[in-house]
Amino acid sequence: MAATDADAIDRPLITSGVLERREYQTTLAERALGEHTLVCLPTGLGKTTVSLLVTAHRLHEVGGKSLLLAPTKPLVTQHAEFYREALEIPDDEIVVFTGEVRPDDRAALWEDSQIVIATPQVVENDLVGNRVSLADVAHCTFDECHRATGNYAYNYIAKRYHEDADTPLATGMSASPGDDEEAILQVCANLGIENVDVMTEDDADVEAYTHDTSVEWKRIELPDTVEEIRDAIEEVIKDRMTKLKELGVTRSTDPSVSEREIQKIQGKVQELMNSDDSAGYKGMSVLAEVRKLRTALTYVETQSVESFRRYMDRQREAARSSGASKADQRMVSDPNVKKAVRVAEEYTDLHPKFRRSRMLIAETLGINDGERVIVFTESRDTAETLTDFLGEHFSVKRFVGQSDTEGSDGMTQTQQQDTLERFRAGEFEVLVSTSVAEEGLDVPEVDLVLFYEPVPTAIRSIQRKGRTGRQTEGRVTVLLAEDTRDEAYFWKARQDEKKMEDELRLLKNAAGDIESRLRRQMGLDEVPDETEGSGGGQTEKVEENGGSDSDSGTGDANEQTAETNSDEDTENGQAGLEAFSGDASETEAVETDGSNASSDASETTDEETVVAEAGVDGDSDEETGLTEVVVDQRELDSTIARDLSTREGIETRLETLEVGDYVLSDRVAVERKEVEDFLETLVGGDRSMFEQVGDASRHYGRPVVIIEGENLYGRRNVHPKAIGGALASLAVDFGVSVMQTAGEEETADLLEVIATREQEEGKREVSVHGEKQSKTLAEQQEYVVASIAEVGPVTARSLLEAFGSVEDVMTAETEDLMDAEGVGKVTAERIREVVTSSYTGE
Repeated sequence: MAATDADAIDRPLITSGVLERREYQTTLAERALGEHTLVCLPTGLGKTTVSLLVTAHRLHEVGGKSLLLAPTKPLVTQHAEFYREALEIPDDEIVVFTGEVRPDDRAALWEDSQIVIATPQVVENDLVGNRVSLADVAHCTFDECHRATGNYAYNYIAKRYHEDADTPLATGMSASPGDDEEAILQVCANLGIENVDVMTEDDADVEAYTHDTSVEWKRIELPDTVEEIRDAIEEVIKDRMTKLKELGVTRSTDPSVSEREIQKIQGKVQELMNSDDSAGYKGMSVLAEVRKLRTALTYVETQSVESFRRYMDRQREAARSSGASKADQRMVSDPNVKKAVRVAEEYTDLHPKFRRSRMLIAETLGINDGERVIVFTESRDTAETLTDFLGEHFSVKRFVGQSDTEGSDGMTQTQQQDTLERFRAGEFEVLVSTSVAEEGLDVPEVDLVLFYEPVPTAIRSIQRKGRTGRQTEGRVTVLLAEDTRDEAYFWKARQDEKKMEDELRLLKNAAGDIESRLRRQMGLDEVPDETEGSGGGQTEKVEENGGSDSDSGTGDANEQTAETNSDEDTENGQAGLEAFSGDASETEAVETDGSNASSDASETTDEETVVAEAGVDGDSDEETGLTEVVVDQRELDSTIARDLSTREGIETRLETLEVGDYVLSDRVAVERKEVEDFLETLVGGDRSMFEQVGDASRHYGRPVVIIEGENLYGRRNVHPKAIGGALASLAVDFGVSVMQTAGEEETADLLEVIATREQEEGKREVSVHGEKQSKTLAEQQEYVVASIAEVGPVTARSLLEAFGSVEDVMTAETEDLMDAEGVGKVTAERIREVVTSSYTGE
């Protein structure tokens, strides 16, 4: 926002003449300098400027560096451009961190930068991998902070920031922080925020920079053909709901079943599965059909017949693929589904929303002499079709996410940026966008925001509407297909939006009470004394369990849990995990002959593969007091690495491991399998787990398999003997220690105990051993035979020992196969079926 010198902000590190002085922005910035603050300001009124003012002050007064987090790459790039323009800091010291920047490069850039602007996932990975430190970050901004729910990366970063930074000051920014007071307070708790500072369009300082935005909705009547397609799909949904009712998991057969009801049904079906009731597996398959049919129904009702056709083409392709589920095959072969697809293929017209969109845009750009229009749609398919349709009448470009979908290429970050710049420059009139343009992007002021369909959340509705009404009166139009879920979504969003506006006003009028409640919620009876150069009354740490139910308790919470468990175990006469972390030399078992060679090999690892050392000279863990855990990059989907990285005395490091999921010493590598994945290896014919374990046993003297989750013997319809046989094979054939944990937190506890025992008491190095070795000829032969369903590695060896070669196994008759040890009639017949059946290619 360029300004004259008289109206410009003149402060240290702020480029002269760039920022217009707005009283509400400077007021919010001054308040945010005092404590960790959530800044709520309507879209388009300069939340980023508020954060920039705080950053400039902190860098000038405190020093160190600033971190600004934003949820998307285009938003990160936009913020970087603004900061480079508005701050008197060398451009090369304002750096961008996204997944496109190599991890090693990020570590070097971090050290040399004053301001880092990044996506949260990248910073999360760098913190888990111990590549960066937040110690000298004087200001951390969480843009679009309403995302700080569940297991989102903001929560972990906030926790680390409050624990690691010398003088932390956190600022959250959002136009729509939550649908109600509880949601807003939860966001604050997750980010360690103490104060909510709200300015609405009713405030005098803000009102001067806003204009009225009229919202109107246009009701669309569905044509007879679309209703015919809808009716056919609803018949199938009703039939499937009837089947679910017969299973006792629902009382409804209504085809317009809500997502809430779907969730309830899923819970009841899961209960049946957990009790090993076959009805549960049948119910889950039927429920999968219902979900897909509801998606198809949404496409035809609210999007377009073309979108419905594209979706059903993908479903038919999936049903024809190898390994297709019965639900997919059953759905596409249903007579009513076939009828709906046939009618759709014969339909040459478009959904009436297309013509109404064209009319509204023509009215805006022609009669009303407008310049720009944004059309928002939920569906990538609709965005593609709508862009082509409107392109016949206007200059139109699409704006979609970066990921490719079937039949639609995504846009690179460069393409996204170029499209927005061209839109700002007036090179085209209409931008057709999916949700990627909703949040925070500097999309220019537009004359019309057209919702192709309503969105079911207040937050997204507010984000979309914020694209108009900033400098002149704006207009928002929502298209509603009559008697469809469009209407339900619209009214829900409208109700939630009004509720959120009321909550924000309530929060604004009760700032003192909110601050008090936030402090109580975070367990802060006393506020630390203010220190010079700090952010005022800041919290020392975020509430331990401030996140969602899926968040793992870490830090002090884990220590408390460990102490409690230890006391209880002592009273019960049983020792807890901590009791087994004594001197390794006293408890180490004698290695079997089969593992001696592996152990000896691990003692002479190549120096380049050593990730960390324990108990050796200058870099010893005795000096640093840290226990090292090496984590495979692919394990970041779980919370285990994040949990470990917040624990006192534990240092995590990310690597792309060829062997194992975690490396805890030069002889211990751990493969982690969730119960469901473990059972899938027994019934799905996937033998990759045994390959992985084989690699681990060849490279490490003490390989470990952790099976994570409850109800191993009751989760699926797998015979207990099959499970026992697999466990026996892991222990006896591969020399692996098999351990079970209840969940991710317990797995993290176990990894910590083993790593500490190995490195501190055992004085062992942490090293990553070479790449996967090529299989020997014998291993390849075993793999070929074991790949047949019903045949595992033990049975494969038995067959090869009995017949001498793969060829003789494959050509043996059923009776001869049954002579081999461990081979029954079912297994023998299965082998003969695989060997003799004609290949169908399906």
